[in-house]
Amino acid sequence: MKRLGILFSLSVLLIGSALGAEEAINNTESLETLAKEMASIKTSLAETKLALETTKQEANWVWTCIAAFLVFFMQAGFAYVEAGFTRAKNAVNILMKNFSDLTVGAIAYWVVGFSIMFGPQVLTGFGVGVPSFAESLINTEDGNMDPSKYTFFIFQIVFAATAATIVSGAMAERTKFSAYLIFSIVITAFIYPIFGSFAWGSLLGISTGFLESLGLGGGEGVGFHDFAGSTVVHSIGAWAGLAGAIVVGPRMGKFQTDGRVYPILGHNMSMAALGVFILWFGWFGFNPGSTTSIEGGGFARIAVVTHMAACAGAISAMVLTWLLFKKPEIGLTLNGGLAGLVAITAPCDVVSITGAVCIGAIAGVLVIISVLFLDKIKIDDPVGAVSVHGVCGAWGTLSVGLFSLDTGLFSGAGFGQFAAQAIGVVTAFLWAFPTSFAVFYIIKKTIGLRVSEEEELLGLDILEHGNEAYPVSK
Repeated sequence: MKRLGILFSLSVLLIGSALGAEEAINNTESLETLAKEMASIKTSLAETKLALETTKQEANWVWTCIAAFLVFFMQAGFAYVEAGFTRAKNAVNILMKNFSDLTVGAIAYWVVGFSIMFGPQVLTGFGVGVPSFAESLINTEDGNMDPSKYTFFIFQIVFAATAATIVSGAMAERTKFSAYLIFSIVITAFIYPIFGSFAWGSLLGISTGFLESLGLGGGEGVGFHDFAGSTVVHSIGAWAGLAGAIVVGPRMGKFQTDGRVYPILGHNMSMAALGVFILWFGWFGFNPGSTTSIEGGGFARIAVVTHMAACAGAISAMVLTWLLFKKPEIGLTLNGGLAGLVAITAPCDVVSITGAVCIGAIAGVLVIISVLFLDKIKIDDPVGAVSVHGVCGAWGTLSVGLFSLDTGLFSGAGFGQFAAQAIGVVTAFLWAFPTSFAVFYIIKKTIGLRVSEEEELLGLDILEHGNEAYPVSK
């Protein structure tokens, strides 16, 4: 019996040990399964995070491309505004110049302009990149296309075209088409990109322009701020146009020998008004699109202040014309809206709605004062391009130093930002005006800048292009 008891006890121990071992094995297998599941979840989370990041990047690319397409459409607006504000006999010439700014300008910007603006700089920290084809900057090291940089490139191409086409309006109705083409190449390849490298050189992440890093004011200081190009795009184009208007001279009959100014009316205010509506619509790509991102919804705030500044500019211009001329004048009212758009382009990311309304309203007054002043000193600008884009572009750029919610004088931040803005405005004029003047003067003395008196009287459409905008059916 005693032996049987011992055997029974041993059997129980053996069975228990076997059961324990089996349970331990099961527990180990469960832990391994759990670890595998955790690893799988971790991998899935990483893949999801990567997918979300990719989707976010692609959404930003789509937004930036859509904005670029809106800015592209602005070229139609410029063409219609300029054609409407000038005479019917020159409408084809206006359309050809605006179309050529887009086409010829894009090639020039691709060949050399983009690299000068954003590439590795000849003098690091100053500006002016080493000239090369755009692919040297927007392709990957193995030669493949980088979608983010191609997105940036198309956005910058249409900005360059905008700067070029401003010149067209200031020199309308008396400039040789061939001479204008030469200057369109020069401004998109060199004049606009060189100043752009001073102010926006860091946007591609390769270089930094000297205006960006002025470091004025207290603490780390502030640099020149021009969010979407009141000065970089609009004033540069306008100061070039001013130089061209001076070199080419006024239209025949504009300024009388007795000092009177003879108004040369545009032929189609419906066309001009539609052009302004197109430009206004395109500006929702110009300013909000300069965020190049949908993150945080900042583009919506920029869209609102852009719209409100334009409204204020149109209203103040209309009221002032009503007071001055006893009638609300359509041409200057349209230009008042454009003046507000140009002015808000620099500060649109840093001002409140109230600030935007003030900036736009002042721009609407300034554009009329400027138009009357240019007539007074006998500078003929048929569409008011210098006043809208130059004077109001300068005002909008300076307004950053006053109305910025972070660094403006009215927010208690001192004069540092205003000083930085003033340096940028003056630099833009001192670069674009004399350089453009020299180019136009060389063109004038070589191939000629102005059409003959006969061409100007008959119209540029027939003798320059062999076509008419409004042919009479026979």
